[in-house]
Amino acid sequence: MKFVSFTTDSDEPRVGGLDSDGNIIDFSALAADFPANMLDFIRAGDAAVVHACELLDSAPPRARLAPGTVRLTAPIPRPAKNVFCVGRNYKEHIEEGYRAQGAGVVYPRAPQFFTKAPTAVIGPDDVVVLDPAVTRKFDYEAELGVVIGSGGKNIPEAGALAAVFGYTIVNDFTARDLQRRHGQWFKGKSLDRSCATGPCIVHASAIIDPQDLGLTLKVNGELRQHSRTSHMIFSIAKIIHDLSLGMTLEPGDLIATGTPQGVGYAMDPPRFLADGDEVVIAIEQIGELRNRIEEVP
Repeated sequence: MKFVSFTTDSDEPRVGGLDSDGNIIDFSALAADFPANMLDFIRAGDAAVVHACELLDSAPPRARLAPGTVRLTAPIPRPAKNVFCVGRNYKEHIEEGYRAQGAGVVYPRAPQFFTKAPTAVIGPDDVVVLDPAVTRKFDYEAELGVVIGSGGKNIPEAGALAAVFGYTIVNDFTARDLQRRHGQWFKGKSLDRSCATGPCIVHASAIIDPQDLGLTLKVNGELRQHSRTSHMIFSIAKIIHDLSLGMTLEPGDLIATGTPQGVGYAMDPPRFLADGDEVVIAIEQIGELRNRIEEVP
């Protein structure tokens, strides 16, 4: 079950499902009482998912929209709060980072959390705006995104995956020079249009093992990142457990789970993103997230 947010013109994004041919099923065209947007859909719980699956199976041709006739937006176009992110969650990524800095390797003992502002969120095929007056070291990071469903506080690690609604793709675009200048991650991670998400949310029931998915990232067709989620230091369940300790996770919260090796700043010499670059992330069982870099004049 793959769910998307889409628009047909200038209307507000609404919820759809993807059929086996890649057509988008417009749920609101089939059920007037269907939740108006993805956040409301997730908050409506399992009953809404069951209803969506029934509509998907029985949808007539008039409700099946060809991909080229609509525009996919970020699955959650405007998150209710900041996107939660995990830094340094793949061993080889940690090692390449320290190597680039000429420092000894130290591995984290617990998940390292930071956030990206909601204004950073964009969707598939959206342009990522690069302002050289703000950053000259703009980088990419391919990540598996986790969308919280039932949520809660102090979620046990053993049952943490039951709190997940589904999975998506996140590109955690990062201004490396701002990270270094400010001595923390938030500013360099939260520039406008620097958190690409999509193209869909795959319902948790459709992915048997989210802890063993292949992911790749290419820049202009060149493979830069290639790994599996099984290489995470801290599992998805551990991340959810630690993040929820004393802090309530709510339906629709988005967690980016960290990036593997192959980022631009750790290459020799470093290779940062530039005007016209196309960045494509692929994650097994989810799809591809494609974005183009456009430098402001």
